[in-house]
Amino acid sequence: MLNVGKIEEGFVLDHIKAGKSLSVYDHLQLDKLDCTVAIIKNAKSNKMGKKDILKVECDIDKLNLDVLAFIDHNITVNVIKDGEIVSKKDLVLPKEIKNIIKCKNPRCITSIEQELPHIFVLADEVKEVYRCKYCEEKFSERL
Repeated sequence: MLNVGKIEEGFVLDHIKAGKSLSVYDHLQLDKLDCTVAIIKNAKSNKMGKKDILKVECDIDKLNLDVLAFIDHNITVNVIKDGEIVSKKDLVLPKEIKNIIKCKNPRCITSIEQELPHIFVLADEVKEVYRCKYCEEKFSERL
């Protein structure tokens, strides 16, 4: 039995699709924060079969919930204070994301004007489709 100790203050990201925890780690830029991180891969789950879990001991305000919601809005965010879960944050798809993904259209203005931010807007919430703000190129891959 694997035992990972509890954290005093931070957050636990639960219900991450199995094998996706390192992608979440990279996109949240947790390597740039001075905090303790525990990555649990392929944990047993009644709901999902297998899942990944991230335990991060740091200030919750350092977490970019828009990035997390874009990656997978089904991830559960448990906020921990004094070693106890004080709240759960629901993730909703952000209406706009900036500099998380890049437009692949070679004719897009972002290909020519390198300093422009890559901005995508939520075009279809049901199908989870994002489109480039400048050229309306559809983003089809998931992180």
